[in-house]
Amino acid sequence: MKIRIHRLPLAQDLPLPAYQTDGSVAFDFFASEETHINAGEIALIRTGLIIETPSGYALIIASRSSSPLKKGITPPHGIGVIDHDYCGPEDEIKIQVRNFTKTPIVIARGERIAQGFFLEIEKAEWVEFIPERKSRGGFGSTGNI
Repeated sequence: MKIRIHRLPLAQDLPLPAYQTDGSVAFDFFASEETHINAGEIALIRTGLIIETPSGYALIIASRSSSPLKKGITPPHGIGVIDHDYCGPEDEIKIQVRNFTKTPIVIARGERIAQGFFLEIEKAEWVEFIPERKSRGGFGSTGNI
């Protein structure tokens, strides 16, 4: 799959998103500028990239597995979903993170900050119905956790 990408001036000398191993299913994004995040704060980390996600796909952005343990950051909303029409001249990919530590942290320019992958999607067509089956239960109904 060929993906159109544009580097803003602040990211011209940084690597493009990259798969770190042959077995990687997601590519890493790099911070395009140093970012200071106070304790408990939510911040946007710039990548300096505009990515044209193909029609019929979403770009999914997730935390790197080491980010919570090593940096004390996590996406406050779980994942990021980038629509295929988010690719205008000012639609820079930014990574939203929350510093859940009790101290300020610094994300260095060029540091790997998130991972992404393309997910093929199909738009839903809603068809209303009246539930006729017996309810199977809700939260925690299948175990004793």
